[in-house]
Amino acid sequence: METPRDLPRLVLAVLSIGLLIALSLWILRPFLPSILWATTIAVATWPMMLRVQARLWNRRGLAVMAMTGTLLVVFILPCMLAVGAIVTHAGAVTAWTRSLALEVPPLPARVERLPFVGERLAAAWHELAALGSAGLAAQIKPYLGDAAYWFAASVGSLGGMFVQFLLTVLVTAILYASGEQAAAGLQRFALRLAGVQGPAALRLAAQAIRGVALGVVVTAIVQAVAAGLGLLVAGVPFAAALTAVAFVLSLAQLGPILVLVPAVAWLYWTGASGWGTFLAVWTILVAPIDNVLRPLLIRRGVDLPLLLVFSGVVGGLIAFGPVGIFIGPVVLAVSSTLASAWIESGLAPLREAAPPEQALPGDSSLPP
Repeated sequence: METPRDLPRLVLAVLSIGLLIALSLWILRPFLPSILWATTIAVATWPMMLRVQARLWNRRGLAVMAMTGTLLVVFILPCMLAVGAIVTHAGAVTAWTRSLALEVPPLPARVERLPFVGERLAAAWHELAALGSAGLAAQIKPYLGDAAYWFAASVGSLGGMFVQFLLTVLVTAILYASGEQAAAGLQRFALRLAGVQGPAALRLAAQAIRGVALGVVVTAIVQAVAAGLGLLVAGVPFAAALTAVAFVLSLAQLGPILVLVPAVAWLYWTGASGWGTFLAVWTILVAPIDNVLRPLLIRRGVDLPLLLVFSGVVGGLIAFGPVGIFIGPVVLAVSSTLASAWIESGLAPLREAAPPEQALPGDSSLPP
């Protein structure tokens, strides 16, 4: 005789497990962003770490120290350079802002002759010029207040961001040191959870992370270099620092347009209309590079449909922020793999039982 199931006991067990998982996530909530980023960095750079270990006499400790030092330089050095640049040029920027005359220079005739957008740009430019200095000041004043509040909030969060960076580097170093044990534990968990398809889905997730990392980093480098060349040719000051800022913004999926558009406005404001037009056209060419290059590079790193990769990158970015660029494709890749495996496992007995002349829907291996 079959033993009747104790339904209340089963419900209480499921609720207890769910409560334990929720409490664990709540306790780890301050560390989850760092853990996610550290896991992503460790998985994406694991082949590089193994190559570094092979060059350092196969010493894991030396390889971990080298990779951790590289991450510290990548994370901390740009912050130190940015803070140093702000401190060094704060007085000059303040003096320039105070002496700035809010007068709109005349629009070059070549801009008005641009196809499609020339007339609209000219009309908007003439409206700004008609406001005069007092009108421009009145229009800009509310935005200056919002910008001041935003800047104060950003400066206030720099300390927390710096701590998150250090915590990310520390967790990444721990994963470098014990990567094999962590991978073995994840494989056992995936095997217990999803059967034989679990480890395959886990490998596909690692490939997706590496493919996304390749696409994001290479695209950011290409966009930053292109933006830097445009700034250098146009004669914009601090081109090297602005290129570094463009690289960071490209990594954060904000793009170099936040650097190039103010540079275009500055060139027009200073009377260099020719170089401003050149940089404006260059901005139009550089800005959409990531929409084409990044999905193609990610597609080369992982064998997934291009539409799935693009949906994962864009949807993950909207849902979870910058870290969602990696979470989105991984979730879609694992879900697609498990769904395909579930469908195939259910269709296998039907194929065996079906007559040879009868084909199942979507099965191209059987005659129609």
